[in-house]
Amino acid sequence: MRHLLPTSRLAYRAAFLLGTVAFTGSLLLPAGQAHAFKLFGMSIFGDDDKPAEVIDPVRFTLSLTVDGGDADLKSAIENAARLYQGKDEPVSGDLGLAVTARDDRDRILAALYENARYGGTVEITIAGTNLDSLAPDPVFADGVAVPVAIRVTAGPAFRLGTVRFEGDIANRDPATYGLPQGGEAGSAVILKAAERLLADLKEEGRPLAEITERSVVANHDTNTVDVTIVAKGGPVADVGAVSVDGTKTVDPGFVADYSRLNAGKPYSPEDIRRASERLRQLGVFSSVTIKEATKLSPDGTIPMTIQVSEGKMRYFGVGAQVSTTDGLGLQGYWGHRNLFGRAESLRIEGSVNRIGETQELDKLDYSTAILFSKPGAFGPASTFTASVKASLLDPDAYKAAIVSGAAGATFELSPRDTASGGVDLTYAKITDAFGNRNYLTASVPLEYVRDTRTDKLNATDGYRLSVGARPSYEIEAGTIFSSFETSAAGYYSLDAENRFVLAGKVAAGTIIGGSGLADIPADRRFYLGGGGSVRGYAYQEISPRRADGAITGGRSYVSGTVEGRIAVTDTIGVVPFADFGAVGAGSTPDFSDIRAGAGIGLRYNTPFGPIRLDVAVPLNPYPGGTSYGIYAGIGQSF
Repeated sequence: MRHLLPTSRLAYRAAFLLGTVAFTGSLLLPAGQAHAFKLFGMSIFGDDDKPAEVIDPVRFTLSLTVDGGDADLKSAIENAARLYQGKDEPVSGDLGLAVTARDDRDRILAALYENARYGGTVEITIAGTNLDSLAPDPVFADGVAVPVAIRVTAGPAFRLGTVRFEGDIANRDPATYGLPQGGEAGSAVILKAAERLLADLKEEGRPLAEITERSVVANHDTNTVDVTIVAKGGPVADVGAVSVDGTKTVDPGFVADYSRLNAGKPYSPEDIRRASERLRQLGVFSSVTIKEATKLSPDGTIPMTIQVSEGKMRYFGVGAQVSTTDGLGLQGYWGHRNLFGRAESLRIEGSVNRIGETQELDKLDYSTAILFSKPGAFGPASTFTASVKASLLDPDAYKAAIVSGAAGATFELSPRDTASGGVDLTYAKITDAFGNRNYLTASVPLEYVRDTRTDKLNATDGYRLSVGARPSYEIEAGTIFSSFETSAAGYYSLDAENRFVLAGKVAAGTIIGGSGLADIPADRRFYLGGGGSVRGYAYQEISPRRADGAITGGRSYVSGTVEGRIAVTDTIGVVPFADFGAVGAGSTPDFSDIRAGAGIGLRYNTPFGPIRLDVAVPLNPYPGGTSYGIYAGIGQSF
């Protein structure tokens, strides 16, 4: 077994984990965006951002009084007022103070209207003079802080009175759009209703739909507002000519084809959104914008223009990860995102793992790979992939030298469904509990995935289901076997702000065929344990074992995990979790030796996904086995 760290080194390893992941994450940011990196409010590297120097600084004191309303309204007013938000910092010049105050008056009125306070008033004085009475270029006394007073009279909360939809929306029910008579009358509610009306018209295939009138009339005698929204739907149209602007090295014809905005297809805002997302995921563009023409073509179709800005096509980077159970791992890679002008991707990578877990170089894990992908190889909804990989592995269960080549394709069946298939040929020289053996295995990996998650990096809703099969033929011994795996992960938010999210995952697998376990290559057998399965245990620690304790791997497994993802702030979260798993020697899962782990994690949200730090302990450890585990990475655990 791998050696365990003394408990006294736990804090050191935890700090090192955070620094390592922070460094790795910084390498994922575009050039010019990684000047500094903060983790939990501390600068991990780089200088803190220094505030810009204020020219002709004028200091002021602020008095903000709100008459009427509740705490939420007062908070909204404070958030709207820039003078309140910057009350401890000077403004630039006397005129700058007056301009900011005038802007704040408009912003506070907008906040009042958002809270249905249409009778509210805002009075601002600077140095005792009403804002409207100030000179065009005011001058205030030098050497003293200028007194500023803001008095807000909230007034009563208004309700909706008469609501009328006219024009091409006359037959729609205002209550369906959140505007029932007597309902909430905040300006944001009215604006949102108009946006939904326009979106619904466009979803009917009307690209020129527009809101032609939106009026709100306040009746101060009854504290109600009458709302009138008028819309013009325009004609239903199909997609017309699609042009591409901004490409330099990428084939514009490929961009148009890959967008799937095909001429003659019914106009759909959802199709446009998906086209933008699809083009961004190619990795060759720093920005993608799809613009519709302002009028129809003579043939009645709507022309569109895809405007793109190309990013850097060549890239390189390094990364690292570390855990108390698996040591330090280092990775390096180089890639090209647009090899032949149609977003073909080439990536060359290498890694060294288990550094610190052993002092012998021949017991480290080494791997290298060349990866190629070609989007749109068999139509816009497909991607061809090919790879050559080589590795030297020395986990506890076996020692292996492996070389493999693979080719396959992924097809997008719908926005939520994908299917993939391919061929794989792997040569492996393995020493394990059954002795030394060479394997030459041909496989046909197949997989179906349904993914309804809105956010793939930090899911708060939806689910992901995968089903995979891998029929295989081991050529050296003439063994036919197949592996089957399935997993399902679900996410449920307990509140509208997604601050409390329950997440769960279950997975299972089985291998059938072969006369004995030794007929299955050790790297194809099942194991559990580590940051990706049952936390608290070492990598591949959960496995059937011989009488002498040697790990053999298994033919079946079942595992599960449940997490409570709790947002403490907008950037920091805590995650209590529990994992379980069992690996059986037979093709049917064996529940007689279930291993479980539990722990707590920290999450720090970043532009490239949450940074994850998990600490776990095994609830029923193996004799002499791992006593705890610390795991760090980018992204949620599943």
